[in-house]
Amino acid sequence: MKKFKIFTGQLKNRLSHRELPGLKAQLKMMPVTRLKELRSKTFANPPKKSAVLILFYPDDSNIKFVMIKRPRDNSVHSGQIAFPGGSYETGDNTLSQTALREAYEEVHINPRKVVIAGQLSNIHINPSNFDVTPFVGYSLSRPGLQGNNEVDRILEISLDELLDPDTITRKVIRNRQGLEFKVPCFLIQGEIIWGASAMMLAEMMEVIREAEDLPESASGGYGKA
Repeated sequence: MKKFKIFTGQLKNRLSHRELPGLKAQLKMMPVTRLKELRSKTFANPPKKSAVLILFYPDDSNIKFVMIKRPRDNSVHSGQIAFPGGSYETGDNTLSQTALREAYEEVHINPRKVVIAGQLSNIHINPSNFDVTPFVGYSLSRPGLQGNNEVDRILEISLDELLDPDTITRKVIRNRQGLEFKVPCFLIQGEIIWGASAMMLAEMMEVIREAEDLPESASGGYGKA
C-alpha cells in the first residue's frame, strides 16, 4: 500500500503542476490513417462529448488498471480494447461524472471509491465522431469487477506490463471496410491495443515517467517510488 500511495501522490502532483504531454506523446502510437484525419480536421457533424476512466488500484504488490474488450458485433469499435466509458448524458453534471457513471455501468466500479486525480488530453475519434476526455483516477482497493453486455472481457493490466518496452510493437489490423494496414500498438495479455486507446496509454506512460522525475518538493514529499 505504501508503494501505491507514493505512486498516486506523484501522479496527482504531476497532473496538477505541469502541462500535459498531449499530441507529442499521442503521436508515438497514432496510426497513419488517424494522422491524416488530424490534419484535415473536418467533421460532418459537431463531435459528441464522451469520457473514459483510467483507474489505478493496488493488487497485492502490483499497481494495476482496468481495460475492457468490446464484443464483436456491427458497431464501430467491435472487438477493440478500450477504457470503460461512454457518451455524455444530460443527467451528468460534468464529464468526470460521465466517466464514473459509465465505469459503474460497464464494469461495476463503485464511483464513491474513486478519487479523480486529473485528466489527460482530449482525443477525437473520427469513425464514431466522439471527443473523448480521459480521466485518471484511483481506488485504495481492488474493485469488484463485473462486466455488462457491452463488455466481452475485462483486462487487469499491471504497470510493469505497460512499461515493458517489449509490449510496444506494430501489427496488421483490418478495418471495417476490410482494408489492412500496419499500426503501432501495445500487445498485452494476447490483445492488440491500438488507435485512440493506445494513444491514451502513450500519454499516460509519459505522465507516469514525468511524475517519477518530479523533485521531492514538487511531489508533496513523496519522492521516487
